[in-house]
Amino acid sequence: MNHNILKQVIFEQIEIIKNAEIIERDYVFEKNVNYILVGLRRAGKSTLLYKIARELVEGGCEWSQIVYVNFEDDRLLGFTKDDFNDIVETAYELTDAKEIYFFFDEVQIIEGWEHFARRMADQKKHVYITGSNAKMLSSEMEKVLGGRYLSKMIMPFSFSEALDYKKIEHDEKAILTTSKSAKIRRGCQDYIMSGGFPEAQLLDNKREYIKSVYEKVLLGDIIEREKVNNKMALRLMIKKIAETVMCEISFNTLAGNVKATGIKTSTDAMIDYSSYAENAYLLFRNKNYVSKFAEKESTPRFYFYDNGILSLFLIDKQSALLENAVAVYLKRKYGEDVYYFKSNQTGIDIDFYLPEEKCAIQVSYNIDSAEDRETKSLISFAEKTEEKHRLIIVTNEEERTITKNGVTIEVIPAYKFILDTKMT
Repeated sequence: MNHNILKQVIFEQIEIIKNAEIIERDYVFEKNVNYILVGLRRAGKSTLLYKIARELVEGGCEWSQIVYVNFEDDRLLGFTKDDFNDIVETAYELTDAKEIYFFFDEVQIIEGWEHFARRMADQKKHVYITGSNAKMLSSEMEKVLGGRYLSKMIMPFSFSEALDYKKIEHDEKAILTTSKSAKIRRGCQDYIMSGGFPEAQLLDNKREYIKSVYEKVLLGDIIEREKVNNKMALRLMIKKIAETVMCEISFNTLAGNVKATGIKTSTDAMIDYSSYAENAYLLFRNKNYVSKFAEKESTPRFYFYDNGILSLFLIDKQSALLENAVAVYLKRKYGEDVYYFKSNQTGIDIDFYLPEEKCAIQVSYNIDSAEDRETKSLISFAEKTEEKHRLIIVTNEEERTITKNGVTIEVIPAYKFILDTKMT
C-alpha cells in the first residue's frame, strides 16, 4: 500500500478527531487495554475512539502517536490483509516515539484482520478496533484473538444518554419537579418514537436520517457482505418481523408470510437472513424460558436494536414501540439473561422474564380499561412459582401499585422504567 496515501488518510482523520463533537457516553475503558467495539452502525463507536484518542493527547501523547485508519475510506479500496504491515511502517515514519496508538475503524471489511490484530497484541501494541458485525465476537474469532482484547457492544443512546445530550435534567429532583418532569416525559415519547442514534437527536427530520442508516445496514452490512441474492425476500422478512414485534414467530411462518406476497423463499433462507440481521445488530431475539430447546430456537420474539428503525415500518403502533424500547433497555442492562415466558399448559404469557433478577415484566400502553387482562398472567405466575419475584407492568404514563390475591404488582411509567429509577 502506498505510504503517502496512508499518511494522507491518517492526517485527515486526525483533523476530524480534533474537530469532532465528543458526546459523553456511559462506557468506561481501562487504560493500556486493547478493545474491540462492536454494534449497530452510527451507534457512536467511532466517537468513542475519538474520545479515547483525545484523552491520550490530553494526557501528554503527541498527535503523531495517534494512527487512526477508517477502512471505509474510499482511498483504501483494494486494501488486503497483506497491506496491514504498511500501516505499521507508515506509523514509524511519522514518529520516533516508542508508544504508538493504533485505531482501526470498521476493520471487519478486511478479510483476515484478526490475524493481524493478534500479532499487534502479541507485540504489545496499543490497539483499538471497531466493527459492525457480531461475527467479530464469534467463537472462531475468540480462538484466533486468544483473549488479547476486551470486547464491548456499543448500542445507540440509552434514554438517559439522550436526555444528557439534549441537556434535559433527569435526576430524582428533576423527576419530582413539574416542569422538568414534563420535559423528561416529552423526551421519552420522542425517544420511543425516534430511537437513540446520536446524530439524529437534534435533527428536525429524524426519519430521513434513520432511513439512510437502515439502508446502509441493509445494503452494505447484510446484502453485500453476506452476498444475499433474494433481496426482496430479505426486505419483506424484516418488514414482517417489525409487524410482529411483541409476538413470537416461527421461521416457517416467516417464510409463509413472504411467500404470500409472491416472492419465493424458504424456511432455511429465513433462518439465514435473520441471522444476518442479528450479525449486523439490526435485530436481536428473546427466547421462551420454558420451551424445549428446539422451540427456543425456532420460535423467538424479535426486537430491533433501535426504535427509530422499527418506527420506519409501523403506523400508529405505540404499544409495539413501547415494548421494543423496554426490550432494548433490558438488553443493554442484562444482555442474554432476558427471556419471554409463555406456557400453553398454564396459560401464562409474560413479555419479559429475568431469571437471575427474579423479575417478571409486562408491557401495556394503557391498563385502565384492561387491568384484569394485564395482571392475569403475572398473578398466575406468582401463584405457581415457589420463589418470590418482583412483578412489574410498564405503561406509557400510569403509575400505581396493584394488589390482588395477595400479589403486589408495580405499575411504572416508561419514562421512569427506562431511566432505571425503579430497577435499582
